[in-house]
Amino acid sequence: MKPDDNNSATNIPLYGLVGFPLGHSFSEAFFAEKFRRERINAEYRNFEIADVSELTTILSSTPALRGFNVTIPYKQQVMPLLNEIDAVAAEVGAVNVVKVSRDGDRKPTLRGYNSDVVGFEQSLKPLLKPWHKRALILGTGGASKAVAFVLGKLGIDYVKVSRMAAPDRLVYSDLSAEIMAEYTLIVNTTPLGMSPKVEVCPDLPYEYMTTRHLCYDLIYNPATTMFLRLSSAQGAAIKNGLEMLELQALESWRIWNK
Repeated sequence: MKPDDNNSATNIPLYGLVGFPLGHSFSEAFFAEKFRRERINAEYRNFEIADVSELTTILSSTPALRGFNVTIPYKQQVMPLLNEIDAVAAEVGAVNVVKVSRDGDRKPTLRGYNSDVVGFEQSLKPLLKPWHKRALILGTGGASKAVAFVLGKLGIDYVKVSRMAAPDRLVYSDLSAEIMAEYTLIVNTTPLGMSPKVEVCPDLPYEYMTTRHLCYDLIYNPATTMFLRLSSAQGAAIKNGLEMLELQALESWRIWNK
């Protein structure tokens, strides 16, 4: 990552994405198109960093930076570096939007938010049926926290599923026919199946999927992951993460400009 000297010199507002790796990211192209279409004089750039501590260098060397998104693996690691955290993000326990405020030459003020909550809730609600009362959340990372927050808000009971055993979760081998029949909403928050490793998927008993299941994958590249393909083959309704990503990106823009 290197700061853009031209951007710094002209002071064009800059926004970006912090994470590692970022080869899969959609945000840079999304905002470039938004800025072009709406004739917004701003730029958006990927900041691929190997350690969250490098954020300090980005902030000091890029004075035009007004805000940034945060993705894997830094949604939780970034929190101790922030000056303020929005109440929702604090309850979720993960931040994916940071607003940067500058007052002259003073050290910038960083405020953290979570727009994944808005994106997931708005994209999920139209798909819910009366029998979607219980959910399995695949994964326990930062994205799973936003999903859990939304499900709790909607009154949907959930349990997390992981490869590692723990008192508050299931492991994949626990997923019996009875559990699969009871938990008809399944949300994948893991990177399993993300491009380029499109041949992998969560280790579910797909044979127990039915037409009553709704399977939601936060992954958007590829559009139909192996998880979604195998679920659909059993009659389940499926949804990828593209709409959620677009909605959370628009919410990020609202936060940066409020």
